[in-house]
Amino acid sequence: MKAIVFTEHGLPIDDPRALYDSELPAPTPGPRDLLVEVRAIAVNPVDTKVRAGSGSTGQPKVLGWDAVGRVRAVGSEVTLFEPGDEVFYAGAIDRPGSYSELHVVDERIVGHKPLSLDDASAAALPLTSITAWELLFDRLGIAEKGGVGQSLLILGAGGGVGSILTQLARQLTGLTVIGTASRPQTREWVSALGAHHVIDHSQPLAEQLGQIGIDAVDHVISLTHTDSYLPQLIDILRPQGNLALIDDPAVLDVVPLKRKSLALHWELMFTRSLYQTADMIKQHELLERVARLIDSGVLKTTLGEHFGRIEAANLRRAHALIESGKARGKIVLEGF
Repeated sequence: MKAIVFTEHGLPIDDPRALYDSELPAPTPGPRDLLVEVRAIAVNPVDTKVRAGSGSTGQPKVLGWDAVGRVRAVGSEVTLFEPGDEVFYAGAIDRPGSYSELHVVDERIVGHKPLSLDDASAAALPLTSITAWELLFDRLGIAEKGGVGQSLLILGAGGGVGSILTQLARQLTGLTVIGTASRPQTREWVSALGAHHVIDHSQPLAEQLGQIGIDAVDHVISLTHTDSYLPQLIDILRPQGNLALIDDPAVLDVVPLKRKSLALHWELMFTRSLYQTADMIKQHELLERVARLIDSGVLKTTLGEHFGRIEAANLRRAHALIESGKARGKIVLEGF
């Protein structure tokens, strides 16, 4: 089967060896697995982070944790899907990724593709939807239609996770949603997604919140550069508030959280699949719910740019844009 691979970490993305086209043996599904014909994928920051490690991979490694496709075959214990079903999912970080014609994935982390979306538009959703859903409802513990009278600040609301998180928070909770964005086009994007207010994270946050009549917020979800913003985030949080993050600061000094009794939540959407947790199937359930919300018009795709066919040259371009920090929404590719 066709696949896009790399064998050496840390190469600059303009090096053709950073990602290259290859042929690999087709995978075989295990008992709970689906064998999926991949039709569209999306690129995420985790793709670039894994590629940017160090040393040799030993064998060709396949990245990719967002996919849309059609089920070709199912394992002996599969109960949720049948051959021919159209699916979308984010996969597991400890298994080969979706930059390949065929892919195996555990049915418990897969959903039926939204009926109203084409493949590319659907591919933009799984990883960020799972991350955003778990942040809001599992980590922060906000009930659906809850949070009335409370406020949420989303740092970096224009990216992939921020784009779906803004919609979920606006449509499914009673929170006042404040998104941050530094460029005019990104500010417009976040506003169009439903944020009540949009402020500039390149400027002091407390001063801007004061200008819109907010003296402090109850919840902060930080999606980027948390270590740089931490003093400001602690300052703007109410006592006994919540701080959640998804990025990977080299150092994070959490001692200042104590004075305000702030709770810290660290989200990784791969935890359930990594540890095969008893509630792993919740990712299937939430993707099914997201598909219904899309089809009913409550949520919309966060597709930002379509980079063409699934091939090494286009994937290198996608990685370069993500590494620049200027991506808006999700970058998708479609077809081999």
